[in-house]
Amino acid sequence: MSEILWQPDAARAAATQIMALARRHGHEGPDAVARLWADSVADPARFWSQMWALGEVIGERGATVLERPDAMPGARWFPGARLNFAENLLRHDGDAPAIVFRGEDLSRRVLSWADLRREVAALAAALSADGVGVGDRVAGYLPNIPEAVIGMLATSALGATWSSCSPDFGVPGVLDRFGQIRPKVLLAADGYRYAGKALDIRAKVAELRDALPELCRTVLVPFLGSDGLAGTVGYADYLGRAARPLAFARLPFDHPLYVLYSSGTTGAPKAIIHGQGGTLLQHLKEHRLHTDLRPGERLFYFTTCGWMMWNWLASGLATGATLILFDGSPFHPLPDVLWRIAQEERIDVFGTSAKWIDAQKKAGVRPIATHDLSSVRAILSTGSPLLPESFDYVYQDIKQDVQLSSISGGTDIVSCFVLGNPAGPVRRGEIQMRGLGMAVEIWDDQGRPVVGERGELVCTKPFPSMPVGFWNDPDGSRYRASYFARFPGVWCHGDWAELTPAGGIVIQGRSDTVLNPGGVRIGTAEIYRQVEQIPEVLEAVCVGQDWQGDVRVVLFVRLVEGAVLDDALRDRIRKRIRDNCTPRHVPARIVAVADIPRTRSGKITELAVRDVIHGRPVKNTDALANPEALELFRDRPELAS
Repeated sequence: MSEILWQPDAARAAATQIMALARRHGHEGPDAVARLWADSVADPARFWSQMWALGEVIGERGATVLERPDAMPGARWFPGARLNFAENLLRHDGDAPAIVFRGEDLSRRVLSWADLRREVAALAAALSADGVGVGDRVAGYLPNIPEAVIGMLATSALGATWSSCSPDFGVPGVLDRFGQIRPKVLLAADGYRYAGKALDIRAKVAELRDALPELCRTVLVPFLGSDGLAGTVGYADYLGRAARPLAFARLPFDHPLYVLYSSGTTGAPKAIIHGQGGTLLQHLKEHRLHTDLRPGERLFYFTTCGWMMWNWLASGLATGATLILFDGSPFHPLPDVLWRIAQEERIDVFGTSAKWIDAQKKAGVRPIATHDLSSVRAILSTGSPLLPESFDYVYQDIKQDVQLSSISGGTDIVSCFVLGNPAGPVRRGEIQMRGLGMAVEIWDDQGRPVVGERGELVCTKPFPSMPVGFWNDPDGSRYRASYFARFPGVWCHGDWAELTPAGGIVIQGRSDTVLNPGGVRIGTAEIYRQVEQIPEVLEAVCVGQDWQGDVRVVLFVRLVEGAVLDDALRDRIRKRIRDNCTPRHVPARIVAVADIPRTRSGKITELAVRDVIHGRPVKNTDALANPEALELFRDRPELAS
């Protein structure tokens, strides 16, 4: 059993909201939360009904909680409910801060709850005057700035659907997304800042305006303070065009709130429709119970508007938390910039990616010695598996008394399958628990649940944040093929994972990138864990190469400046993998590259690398943050023999 690195004292555990709910279920003691989880999946209708009450959802619940509970897909949650997502996020008012924005250029902007409500009301009125209403789409091409949250809330208030991309996306990548949903209004920034540079994107905005024929308005947000753009209206002028009190269209539980997009590295991105009620209930659960978020606390997540963690962050308003937004490079002007913001803004819950934590470790950043992080009670990590050594780094070099909450889910469910337990222990290398109300199991190839073995992460019962469907998929065939083809009637998420005897979860990587040399299935995270402990290695990507009727393991490494991949370093890499994994894990080829391709949310894209080394086209390079890196893998002589 893995080492316990942190555990709340008895008083702190007892005071958590998740323990309060466990006590309502009659559970006490160290296994109370585990028993609460069992209750929540045994009777999901009861649990999600409780969650509606616990989250103080504004709206009419209706008499029925769950229709067709055995249909997956096909179950319907709260079929008689009427609510509005924005109304639930804007339940607060007054002078307390709702949003604090911190820019890379050290700018700071604060919006009170009253300010936020006024801007949402003004934008909703302007959108309504342009004919935006129930069922229309509004798109945001924006940095992570307050106007993105305002745009989403105004859109939701009218019953329209919001979708967003970050401004570092190229025009083809944006059109692959917004071109599917045909928005009526586009909110776009004039540019953004990254690594000390101001990047003007007005030319890209003009291209998008001309390429989206259903647009009736393009609104330009002057983030860089530009003079504007022909054929657009300035944000301030647009808000001043109409005025009316803020009103909320109450609509069904499954009414489309968001369209999110899959990464698109293996083809056109899937446009995934998420309903307002399921998104709200899931995020209330994850914030209040799994993160123990409270009104007035400060919630931060390093994200862009192109990643689902932005949507997750924005929902913190429903709990009454203050959102801390940041846009820019997390290493500019120095690698500790986010810790400085955490100290200055007194952040309570600090969220980031596993790769960023690993990069902090590699850079030698030690905020435990340099920053006052006394306000930070939880650190959240997602995007890729958090290695056990990164757990060590957090507790040794960041903060000792902190809940390290590794979480995992995805764009597909706009939420998490597995995540934190603020009342329970943090074990080295493990995610703390399965989400309440989420019937998560690990199945072997025969569809049998296993513990202590690796297999497919599945969910065997319906949950409210399952997608409403995919855009342009009228018969639902693409939706069913994406999640229900492997095990009919069971959601198969595509993660290769292990359920530990203690009830924790270890994600080993995506199951479609699992290596299979000699018929032995190996998760790539196992190899990364070993390789990235070698000082000369900054990061790595591991893929399977078809070879002589089998598959051989190929490891690409990006080295620190000045390091050389010679035979001695290759031998050290192989020895570490052999000693700590198995001989099957040892790569047949180890190759140095100057860069590794990743998605715009920072995830290494193993599938794209695998396609390139096999001479297959990568179908959608616009989904990548650095598509030029793919050329480093093409026609490598090291892979020809």
